[in-house]
Amino acid sequence: MNAYYVAILQGSVLTVGVSLCALVVSILLGLLGASAKLSGRPVLGSVAAAYTTVIRGVPDLVVMLLVFYGGTIGLNHLLELAGSKATVDINPFLAGVLTLGFIYGAYMTETFRGAILSIPKGQMEAAVAYGMHPLQAFLRITLPQMVRYALPGFTNNWLVLIKSTALVSLIGLKEMTYLGKQASAATRSPFAFFLFTAALFLIYTTISLYVLRKLNARYSLGTKRGEL
Repeated sequence: MNAYYVAILQGSVLTVGVSLCALVVSILLGLLGASAKLSGRPVLGSVAAAYTTVIRGVPDLVVMLLVFYGGTIGLNHLLELAGSKATVDINPFLAGVLTLGFIYGAYMTETFRGAILSIPKGQMEAAVAYGMHPLQAFLRITLPQMVRYALPGFTNNWLVLIKSTALVSLIGLKEMTYLGKQASAATRSPFAFFLFTAALFLIYTTISLYVLRKLNARYSLGTKRGEL
């Protein structure tokens, strides 16, 4: 019985790995999406709007299955057309990371866009007039302030992303939800193992919430409470 709990604990490390890697992907896509929406270019704005609309309107599980199974079928079909007899199997870890990152990139896009819009435009105009390159002005002026405005929404997205890693178990990745399900089936004690898995998720989200609240307090130094 104890061996199952140890296995679930080991699987929790994989859960954290998937979450962190997916977070990096979602942040990059979020910054690109927000930049596209605020670029003033109709084509880029339309592509970003279509991305956020579709992703936020389709269930996460459906997107994950489409990427995992549809991606595998599509790649093998392309190899077949190219005359190759080789077959490709998408790694469940990679599929989980890319899918979750792609999904939450849409939510991060709206979070970052709203944060950037909260910053007075005059600051960027002043920075450019002062002689800063647009990228330099973004890194020195916009980004530090954007972090403060984005942290509340970012926190919510991160907490939901962690919990969504449970979906990766459906494509065969042996993270803690997958192992909890296996332990439950083997011992016919679903309550104990799923409760243990739920407790691990709660621990991770609680630690994350604590750290992000500290980060929010640091970035909010010198500001009025009503501005947060």
